[in-house]
Amino acid sequence: MNIHEYQARELLAKFGVPVPAGIVVSTPDEAAKAFDTLKAQGVTLAVVKAQVYAGGRGKGGGVKLVRSADEARTVAQNILSKPLVTPQTGPKGVKVAKLLVASGVEIAKEYYLAMAVDRASGAPVLIASSEGGVEIEEVAHKNPKAIIREVVNPLTGLMPYQARKIAYRLGFTGEQIKGAVKIMTQLTELFLKSDASLAEINPLVVTKPTDKSPDGTVVAIDAKINFDDNALFRQPAIAAMADPLEEDPSEAKAHKFNLSYIKLDGNIGCLVNGAGLAMATMDLIKLHGAEPANFLDVGGSASEEAVTEAFRIILDDPNVKGVLVNIFGGIAKCDTIARAIITAAKQVGFKVPLVVRLEGTNVDAARKLLADAQADIPTMQVGSDLTDAAKKITSAIKKA
Repeated sequence: MNIHEYQARELLAKFGVPVPAGIVVSTPDEAAKAFDTLKAQGVTLAVVKAQVYAGGRGKGGGVKLVRSADEARTVAQNILSKPLVTPQTGPKGVKVAKLLVASGVEIAKEYYLAMAVDRASGAPVLIASSEGGVEIEEVAHKNPKAIIREVVNPLTGLMPYQARKIAYRLGFTGEQIKGAVKIMTQLTELFLKSDASLAEINPLVVTKPTDKSPDGTVVAIDAKINFDDNALFRQPAIAAMADPLEEDPSEAKAHKFNLSYIKLDGNIGCLVNGAGLAMATMDLIKLHGAEPANFLDVGGSASEEAVTEAFRIILDDPNVKGVLVNIFGGIAKCDTIARAIITAAKQVGFKVPLVVRLEGTNVDAARKLLADAQADIPTMQVGSDLTDAAKKITSAIKKA
């Protein structure tokens, strides 16, 4: 599950990580008022930031510095008036409904800091770099030695000596070390206690020296936090942060039926059970000259109702010109899928080509059900294996 930046900043602050003051707004006038509120606190420079789940907002014009209430109003109007297009949104972009007006800071140096799950070691890992403010993937590609990784014991959290070691390696000095160690420790605690899958601060900055802070202050000025969907049942406060406006309606509907659905750009809908089988199915579709329209995994124990809903979700996509069903029956029995296909034909209707490949538990009973229903589903064909099914569906959509 994703959350907005302003929500991530609130969580960081809750765990004791210093973040600049910010106000969430949804209209240009509110943005102007927010600037005046910050100005009354001594702020002379603010940043207006689009609140969407996609990254790369600055490159798309979704992050702007402002120095007056009128400027904040103008910038807010511009961002809210059109879709925000970033490298992560695709060419259509996404609608911006909320903005964060935050206090600007005088930056002396930027760093990268994050907690993630390291699949190789099977443990959380703290990732840090002295090259902050850019995508970590870019740093990894151009200068992999600039990335520091420290495996964290989930039972003890980040140990003080680990945090100090990283702070020294990053080049922090003086009072900066104390601030950096605290932020690393609190970020780790947030990550572990909230069942996060990623907790990222980019950039973590050191502000320019002042009389009050001659070494500068270590502050988090941007944050991204993702959470493990499977753990949300024990994180009700975090689950409540989800923004339905940011979710694809079809993906939200699929979630209600415990279906894994991701919309893609192709024209062949895929209904499978198991992520590996889904990937193989999409590969075969591409191999034979077409593109998958979705990734839809009904899982191992999907009910007839859930599978029927899966067909409804697939067929609601106007780009779908054909559907390929590829099921290897285990816990999800083939005859359950067959009955769902027949039910979907009655309730939703198959106006596009449908190719079904079934193997596994109760496959003979499933094939008989489909054979008996052939007259009611004239667009349906049966594939003898996955390759045959992929060839048949790609050929069928070309003829349609």
